[in-house]
Amino acid sequence: MRREAMERDEFERLVAKAIKALPGEFLARLENIDIVVEDAPTRSQLREQGLARGETLLGLYEGVPLTERGAHYGLVPPDKITIFQEPIEESCDSAVQIIDEVASVVRHEIAHHFGLSDARLDELENRRHPG
Repeated sequence: MRREAMERDEFERLVAKAIKALPGEFLARLENIDIVVEDAPTRSQLREQGLARGETLLGLYEGVPLTERGAHYGLVPPDKITIFQEPIEESCDSAVQIIDEVASVVRHEIAHHFGLSDARLDELENRRHPG
């Protein structure tokens, strides 16, 4: 696909807008989490996710999902969600597609924070868009 590039600050505003668009009940539970933008995933991140050469990540959740936090959870570094600008831009044909993809990736990674697996997310997505 054609690469549609935008300035980092504009891309970061899209991420912030996608976060603000989340339902209030989700926003209220976003605690001890950093959401950042990076150019691209590192080789180490790709390797840790078991991705083959030529595969990439659009976003990455690193942390302890809310569903796995017990009574002794505390005094830990924040969870981290990274949104990768270059792979998102490379997968899109237009600025409008970038906006939609950023919102989708943000929702996907935040769903991991709430304990949803990739398999469960795929199942939910297939229900929303069958066929």
